[in-house]
Amino acid sequence: MKHKKLNKIFRYAILVSFVTFFALYLSQSTGYFEYRNSKKVALTNQQIEKFEQDVKAGKSIDIEDYIDVNNKDYQNAISKTGLTISSVTEKTIQKIINGSFKLLGDLVGD
Repeated sequence: MKHKKLNKIFRYAILVSFVTFFALYLSQSTGYFEYRNSKKVALTNQQIEKFEQDVKAGKSIDIEDYIDVNNKDYQNAISKTGLTISSVTEKTIQKIINGSFKLLGDLVGD
């Protein structure tokens, strides 16, 4: 019985590995990653040209005009809750440790 379960799990793992490999191979062979990188380079080249035109025109130059910053916020309710719990736990443990050392200091000092 246990042998059949392990055999089934092994088959699924091999299948998932094959599908993942095939998807990555297909995306590489079709040039998906190169296409995405070429789009980034094209945007950079456009920003360089814009910068050069602004320098020639004598306009005031600010780096923020030429850099596209995409700061994505990935926080959701679960991560915010986890961060809150972590902060409260940290403060509590810090108080306990500081109190313990103070108590030990008072005991040793007397």
